[in-house]
Amino acid sequence: MEQIKRLIEGAKFNHFITVLILVNALLVGLETYPSIENQYGSWLVTLDIIILSLFSVELLLKLMVYRTSFFKNGWNNFDFIIVVGSLILYGSSFISVLRIFRVLRVLRTITTVPSLRRIVTALFMAIPTITSVMVLMSIIFYVYAVIGTFFYAEVEPEYFGDLGLSFITLFQVFTLESWASGIFRPIFEVVPWSWLYFVSFIVIATFIMINLIVGEIVNNAQKITDEIESETNEIKEDTSEIQQLKTEVGELKSMLQTLIDRK
Repeated sequence: MEQIKRLIEGAKFNHFITVLILVNALLVGLETYPSIENQYGSWLVTLDIIILSLFSVELLLKLMVYRTSFFKNGWNNFDFIIVVGSLILYGSSFISVLRIFRVLRVLRTITTVPSLRRIVTALFMAIPTITSVMVLMSIIFYVYAVIGTFFYAEVEPEYFGDLGLSFITLFQVFTLESWASGIFRPIFEVVPWSWLYFVSFIVIATFIMINLIVGEIVNNAQKITDEIESETNEIKEDTSEIQQLKTEVGELKSMLQTLIDRK
């Protein structure tokens, strides 16, 4: 069992699983091309079955080694659901659901690449702050949507005819997608001071709010990195202490051997 544990925790095994995940992603992408699907469909299905079988073997090995502790890790639970779900749905009539599971296997890359896990963990840690920022953004959107409806409903009813249309328009402005030529300039020709409305909204909603979210995620990622470095330093310190003890024990042995030889 110890050999199996060393195998599944080894770098080579993890690299092999990562390659399988990437190959799986490539196969799923190739199936979206009708010409390739019609010509090589049977080969693609065969390769997919082989990859799913290897994933199943990986899962069984981890269950053998870790047993119930396997399910204490959220990433392991995700892998388990994806692999077992694919196995259950294979050969069933739920083809669309099976395809979703096959695509979701690509997300297993996150579980095999530590740097990706850190980013996702940082994202989850930032959810409370992101939720607060989203509530604040909703208030800003509502205020600007009401103002836009009041002032620009008659100028551009297509964009600000009612509150719902104003929300959709502000979302387009928020994404900075054709906001100047498509929305702002026609209104600016009629209402010259409208630039204050659009510029202030973009500065507050797009620049400030997005930077708050990004900043929180970056801070959490830095915290995780610092924790990992701290744990690594502790391990290095323990290793160095062990090495020092070994050296001292070696010196004691040599001293004892010297004393014995003298006697």
